[in-house]
Amino acid sequence: MKFKVIISTVKTDVTDRIVDAAKETGATGATIIPGRGTGIHEAKSFFGLILEAQTDLVMFLIGEHLVEAVLKAIYRAGHFEKPGTGIAFVLPVEQVVGLESQIDHFKEEV
Repeated sequence: MKFKVIISTVKTDVTDRIVDAAKETGATGATIIPGRGTGIHEAKSFFGLILEAQTDLVMFLIGEHLVEAVLKAIYRAGHFEKPGTGIAFVLPVEQVVGLESQIDHFKEEV
């Protein structure tokens, strides 16, 4: 079975929404890493302190047959059509280990 990874960066208040939407569409889980980033606009400052919105990096390892549906679900749930709400992109996965507990689930999907 071939896998891909969808990586999304979103504000922390959006994380649960996109994870739920992805799971409803066939993703079996997600890895969430707290982070911060920079974009086209400068971060706001308050008395010399830079105020940065916290973000989460959310990764979904999924079968390639689910990529389009899960990506659309993430886009809709995260309201990515609005500027500054988040991004998501897909990368190929060459090899995977450690999925023994989920392999039966993946076989049922295909």
